[in-house]
Amino acid sequence: MKPDTHPDYHMITVQMTDGTTFQTRSTWGSEGDTLVLDIDPTSHPAWTGGNQRLVNEGGRVAQFNKRFGGLTLKKG
Repeated sequence: MKPDTHPDYHMITVQMTDGTTFQTRSTWGSEGDTLVLDIDPTSHPAWTGGNQRLVNEGGRVAQFNKRFGGLTLKKG
């Protein structure tokens, strides 16, 4: 392995949005720095389930069914 080709890998502290912290190894910052997160799994809607909407709510098939869903073919 060539010397000086890899970044420094050291311990940092990560602070979540709710104030909890944990230590991990990273190449971010320098030894002992604290990485403060703005968004994390405890607050982001993608993980918490907030702001959900149905995928087919505004799709073409849903629009068609909303407009013509009550029509039927009658034999006369």
